[in-house]
Amino acid sequence: MVHSIALDTAAVVSTVLEGILYGFSLLMFLGTLWALFDRRSSNRVNRKMLTVACLLLLFSTAHIIIDIIRAVDGLVKFRDSFPGGPLAFFSDVSQWSFVYKNAIYTLQTLLGDGVVIYRCYVIRQSIPVIILPVLLWCSVAVTGVGCPYIASTYNTGDVFAGSIGKWITSFYALTLATNLLSTALLAHRIWQVDRSASHALGRRKSHLRPILHVILDAGVVYSLTLLAALLCFVTKSNGQFVVLDMVMPIISITFYMVIIRVGISKTENTTYALGYTSHSRATSRHPLGMNRMEVHITTLTECKADTPRSFAEDSVVVESIVESITEGAEVDACIEEV
Repeated sequence: MVHSIALDTAAVVSTVLEGILYGFSLLMFLGTLWALFDRRSSNRVNRKMLTVACLLLLFSTAHIIIDIIRAVDGLVKFRDSFPGGPLAFFSDVSQWSFVYKNAIYTLQTLLGDGVVIYRCYVIRQSIPVIILPVLLWCSVAVTGVGCPYIASTYNTGDVFAGSIGKWITSFYALTLATNLLSTALLAHRIWQVDRSASHALGRRKSHLRPILHVILDAGVVYSLTLLAALLCFVTKSNGQFVVLDMVMPIISITFYMVIIRVGISKTENTTYALGYTSHSRATSRHPLGMNRMEVHITTLTECKADTPRSFAEDSVVVESIVESITEGAEVDACIEEV
């Protein structure tokens, strides 16, 4: 059995690294508040995203507090009184601190994965597309609840052995699959709109390109962290305890970075006047099919009955996608002729 580092050493290292990342996530939380409240084109505040941001901060705070208590208990409070010393304490998965911190981690994971799935639905407006991610999310919930429950009744003191090891492995694998699939679906749709807009506007880059990059970056960072945790656990390395504690603030950071980037994009590009060509929808008023459109990204309701709903075809919905990531509104841009 490969353990790589001692459990007491892993506890100290993981708490320090988690504290550093937690401090960084606090700064990004403030940036997220700015992005959500700095509504230069709208007086509405997205309560859904605000609630998610606050819950992520709450879970991260509770997790690091429990980690600090756990480190103090194992290294100071029960150092001499616990049978077997610090190593036995940290290997005891039935300790309340281990059970509670993993329960909070499960809630954080479900919330973070749920947001990505929700964004997929908002942008695609298709239930069949998100059926598989939702099923995977439900599987994550089942294994996530099962892991702390089994740990609370476990007496062997080895997290890698027996049924608990299989439950934890399944949890890591399922949440990794959920994140990869959801991020891929979301990024692919934004890429489709970005490519369509680039062709329609006659330029190589649209305003969605930075949003696409940050979504991919967030997905890659989170996925690599989960992959590292899974590999450490499969190889029975105690390094998985270090990676596991780092995942908590990383989930918050990846959520905040998307909201902040969208907020920057909306601040820079509140209203656009676009030259739009539609050979297939030429009207008698515009015999050459040339319309100058003004897109208000804060109004995502359909304004005209004849407004095309296929945003893969029309570049005028580029900013609707940006807005939908934070607003949760349907991707139907309000288009006004000027």
